[in-house]
Amino acid sequence: LPQQDQGWAWMVLLAAVVLQAMTLGFPSCIGIFFTDLQRDFQASNSETSWFPSIMVAVLHGGGPLCSILVKRFGCRFAVMLGGLLSSVGMVSSSFCRSISQLYITAGFITGLGSCFSFQAGVTALGYYFVRWRTLANAMASTGVSLGFTLWPLLSQYLLDEMGWRNTFLIFGGILLNCCVCGAIMRPVQLASGSKQSRRTACFHVLQKYLAFDIFCQNKRFQIYTIGVTWMMMGFALPHIYLVPYAIQNGVEERRAALLISVIGFINIFIRPFTGLLSGHRVFSGRRIYLFSLAVLLCGLSNFICVASAEFSVLIIYCVILSIAMSGIGALTFQVLMDVVEMDRFSSALGLFTIVESITLLLGPPLTGVLVDITNDFHYVFYNSSFFLISAALFMALSFCALEKKTRLKEASKVPVDNPSRYQYSEMPTESQPESQPPPAVVYITKVLLM
Repeated sequence: LPQQDQGWAWMVLLAAVVLQAMTLGFPSCIGIFFTDLQRDFQASNSETSWFPSIMVAVLHGGGPLCSILVKRFGCRFAVMLGGLLSSVGMVSSSFCRSISQLYITAGFITGLGSCFSFQAGVTALGYYFVRWRTLANAMASTGVSLGFTLWPLLSQYLLDEMGWRNTFLIFGGILLNCCVCGAIMRPVQLASGSKQSRRTACFHVLQKYLAFDIFCQNKRFQIYTIGVTWMMMGFALPHIYLVPYAIQNGVEERRAALLISVIGFINIFIRPFTGLLSGHRVFSGRRIYLFSLAVLLCGLSNFICVASAEFSVLIIYCVILSIAMSGIGALTFQVLMDVVEMDRFSSALGLFTIVESITLLLGPPLTGVLVDITNDFHYVFYNSSFFLISAALFMALSFCALEKKTRLKEASKVPVDNPSRYQYSEMPTESQPESQPPPAVVYITKVLLM
């Protein structure tokens, strides 16, 4: 069996890069087919945007189901099953006769397959790397940027040569390569744990990935989850509507597809730099403000599109948007690690991805309704800016207020020689004699929760 941090582990890392390019990077090309799908199915903007929304939402929200699959059958099986589902979904999509059929094939089936392949691949990477785990995850994330760069270029070429149906058929063959990546991920020999009953195992999985107690008790996690969930209402809109917007304003289709590739190409170089910058000790405990700044920049950049739809202006927009997106992509999970104790991180991550997948699902179709009513793509960027800017301000100001409250609480602490004046109004405790101070652990826990 393969060993950790050496030898075959680096082949697994290469497979993880390819997996992330084929799964997380894949939805970036959907906007290129938007106009053709609308024309062939006589569908509105809202109806057409449902299928990429379903795909992205399932890709993010299927984590707990993938975790159960990995726990029962292992990472290799989950990755290969995901590749098979993704392939079947896209091949089936090439035969669809209505837009609603695409919701099931390209949306649900391909989205679920991408979720299995991506999340099981990341899990396998965690098994193969211990000492170099941070480096391995950072290198694997470059696959997303590669996917953002290559999928739109390939999509536009195939669309011009053979139409969207044959392109989807070819995509089915390409996504089948996830099975090859899965075959590379051989099981690692780990210390075996104690066996559990099926009922106990299911209970632990639910407790691990749907732990609402963290959300109820940890105010910082509450603020961050609400902020990111609100942000996701507008975050995906430019990726879906940018190409149709450019085409409607006279930009040639090939050049319009290039816009998404520009975003991905710049991401390849900026994302690692952003990750290194955020790891500096200056930002320790302050990454939420760096994240909020990236979200704010992302929202403000949308006004460039509103000002002009000239190709040169859109290129400038893509450069600025890509820089902001790099910050968001590099910091999303870093901030989550800052606000949640590491022993509960997996619980927080499961709840976090499920909640954000709901707004990822609803944002594009609701904006599509507005575009259908007004026949004006500018509302896509107005909407995106509103959700991003308001989310950035909410998170930054809320964390600032929370820190101020914590500092005031610490400043008002009474010296230890007079413990009888301590009060714990937010946490009920049994009455104690005035001569005995409350247990120190109660106070420390309260600080952590704040």
